[in-house]
Amino acid sequence: MMGILESIKRFFVLPEKDNDILKSNCFKVDYLVIDLELTGLNAKQDEIVSIAWVPISHQRIQIGQCQHFINNQVSNLNQSPVFHGIDNTTIAAGVPLNEALKALNELLDDKILIFHNQQLDWGFLRIAFNKAGLLHKPLAILDTMNIEHKRLARQGHVIAQDSLTLSSCRERYRLPEYNCHNALTDAMATAELFLAQANQISRGKPLLVKHLM
Repeated sequence: MMGILESIKRFFVLPEKDNDILKSNCFKVDYLVIDLELTGLNAKQDEIVSIAWVPISHQRIQIGQCQHFINNQVSNLNQSPVFHGIDNTTIAAGVPLNEALKALNELLDDKILIFHNQQLDWGFLRIAFNKAGLLHKPLAILDTMNIEHKRLARQGHVIAQDSLTLSSCRERYRLPEYNCHNALTDAMATAELFLAQANQISRGKPLLVKHLM
């Protein structure tokens, strides 16, 4: 009963917290970088294959707190193994999706979420949370793809269709290329990209969270 009351309280109280967190120095707050592997791009009919997250605290990636879950309830992988390399054998060794969602839900109270393509991944997560009966209201959400789009637009760059992929964005900051792509490596890659973006935009000056939205 207490857990339900806390979830309800969190859902309704957070708007005031949101306002405070947006005015915070972006280098002094905690983040959770999340990446998903999916069976497709339609959040209403496709499935989450895996979830991974990477915490950032005070500009440091917390390697020991990273998590990676494979969803053993995926009903149809379709052609998705071509992209993420997860086959039915890997799926069988995973865990129920709700187990991963509950672990993630426990971290949402005090961290800003970061995605590379928030619209896609958060769309899937929001539906999954609803199906699991979990109330969710993150402090705020940042999108490294959106951050890069705005940064390039301010500089007057022509933004090509493929210039906002995770690998393309990382290349502009001379970050190394990851050869193995899965939810955990992509979450790590996104975390590194975010830190590079924030430092590039701030140029050593204070930078508020709201300036990255």
